[in-house]
Amino acid sequence: MSSVILENVSKRFGQTQAADHVSFHVEPGEIFGLLGPNGAGKTTTIRMMLDIIRPDTGRVAIFGDAMTEEKKNRIGYLPEERGLYADQKLIDVILYLASLKGLDKKTAAANAETYLKQLDLWTHRDKKMSTLSRGMHQKAQFIVTVLHDPDLIIVDEPFSGLDPVNTELIRQMLLDLRDKGKAIIMSTHQMHQVEAMCDRIVLIHRGRVVLEGAVAAVRRQFAGNTVEIGGSGPFEQLSQVQLVEHHNNTWQLSLADGVTPNDLLRELAKNEDIYIEHFSLAMPSLNEIFIRIVGENQLDEQS
Repeated sequence: MSSVILENVSKRFGQTQAADHVSFHVEPGEIFGLLGPNGAGKTTTIRMMLDIIRPDTGRVAIFGDAMTEEKKNRIGYLPEERGLYADQKLIDVILYLASLKGLDKKTAAANAETYLKQLDLWTHRDKKMSTLSRGMHQKAQFIVTVLHDPDLIIVDEPFSGLDPVNTELIRQMLLDLRDKGKAIIMSTHQMHQVEAMCDRIVLIHRGRVVLEGAVAAVRRQFAGNTVEIGGSGPFEQLSQVQLVEHHNNTWQLSLADGVTPNDLLRELAKNEDIYIEHFSLAMPSLNEIFIRIVGENQLDEQS
């Protein structure tokens, strides 16, 4: 059973179409990237999933059907806007919010201790939230999100304000939660994290889905007619290559029109002056694809 299903979901605020027939699904045991530029409709989409706002049209199913109060206790949400109680102690805030998710005191206290120690916040547990750094706030918010062992976890910019060490801690914790069967929706502008962590993605622009699929498949889809080669030899002399570039001990060969990577590979195999260590398609990064897709859609709207 899918953890989340959106079918042709739309939402308008006045003259703004915040979501326009958005459809996708999220499965248990995967990290799903919800991507898009600022103002694309990601937050509206998340709020419709959480039943904070209702769609004008379309269907939202959480754990198989409509949202209920019981299902809300199976969800953890880390919003981009932080809002923990500034004048309260860290441990009190965590335990209070855990109680709102139906966690008993003993379990909440045990889980809190585990997470606070794991994220190096245990010695700060009796400090007021207002005295903690931005990074500490972010880690505290993450603890609140996952303390009650939710089945669906939605994180919006989970690495905001974190140094590299704590970024890696949170990243690994999310991967561990995925491996335990949790469904995770991650919204972030850090495309390198999406590329490294997400199983599938959806890209929303101006309220519409403009790209969806497995990360590896999306990158293959946008791969041009260029190959990357590790090795040595007179690559510039190859008849099937129109442009040769050398970066960081890797050769990038742009193929002539009508030439396939297999054609080039056959030519390389016949050339005794060329030594090949590796041969692969030059795959674009998700950041490059993001910029390309958003840019093309903006041009289409202006034309």
